[in-house]
Amino acid sequence: MTPSEPAETRTEARPTQTATLAEIAREAGVSAPTVSKVLNGRADVAPGTRTRVEELLRAHGYRRRRAEATRSPLIDVVFHELESAWAMEVIRGVENVARDAGLSVVLSESAGRLTPGRTWADQVAARRPYGVVLVLSGLDESQRALLTSRSIPFVVMDPAGDPGADVPSIGATNWQGGLAATRHLVELGHRRIGAITGPSQMMCSRARIDGYRAALETAGLPVDQALIKTGDFHHETGYRLGRELLDRPDRPTAVFAGNDLQALGFYEAARELGLRIPEDVSVVGFDDLPVARWVGPPLTTVRQPLTEMAEAAARLVLELARSTSREAPAATRVELATSLVVRTSTGAPPAG
Repeated sequence: MTPSEPAETRTEARPTQTATLAEIAREAGVSAPTVSKVLNGRADVAPGTRTRVEELLRAHGYRRRRAEATRSPLIDVVFHELESAWAMEVIRGVENVARDAGLSVVLSESAGRLTPGRTWADQVAARRPYGVVLVLSGLDESQRALLTSRSIPFVVMDPAGDPGADVPSIGATNWQGGLAATRHLVELGHRRIGAITGPSQMMCSRARIDGYRAALETAGLPVDQALIKTGDFHHETGYRLGRELLDRPDRPTAVFAGNDLQALGFYEAARELGLRIPEDVSVVGFDDLPVARWVGPPLTTVRQPLTEMAEAAARLVLELARSTSREAPAATRVELATSLVVRTSTGAPPAG
């Protein structure tokens, strides 16, 4: 069952719409049905015509009225990469909300790019979903304008960069998580603590490593750049960079990995070198994926509430889709708390 639409048209405190579809059609030198085809993401429009119409829609700040925006019972979810246990936790959260609302979920991947391609935006316009959740991704200006003109709301979950003050987003307390992970190792007595970060262009990676640095500096310990390796959140990179850290003659006695997958790669590197966890080296991850409890030894990690974050993002999309200006959600930028989960991959540093 598709959730009911609000009966009234929004009355927003935004600039009055300055052009009708007929006026935009005249200015573009096309028919009103052609403009309607562009709005609906139809494929039977010449690329040059589509570009000209989109530019005029954006220039006039055109926004389809909610009463005109017939919606499909869908939520679109866009991942920059889909192949991981991390993505499954996010999908579970969106599905929980979609199921209760009588909606289905459409998944797509931007093949590692931080913004999906233009073809994706046209497909979304054609599907006319209730809204879009972008995971570790974002939109360029033209994509935002395309969705806005169709009254398709979007929310960014765990944004890769600063999404902008006007973009609804759901995140986690990444800096606090990095601080808690490193402080735990310091309190166990570790003084040489390495780190394997995520991609440097991602805001969550930078926040986690900033928390790591803050914990060391607060404890009066030096931040040794040689012990900080830049990764990409993949298992293979955790293994490769783990070997680099552990092959050092002055190897660290503990490592904070930027996510659980890299921590598991580090496990493999330690095993190859005959090192025991935690007797010879301690490890802390980030995310608390289900696999963190199953590995040997179970992984100490920072719990990022991925399912709850995805549920919050999906709920916010639905609230935005149903809202008028008088009923807009109170908060559209939310951070959920992270927490340290101590298991048996961490212990005191080896004697000597």
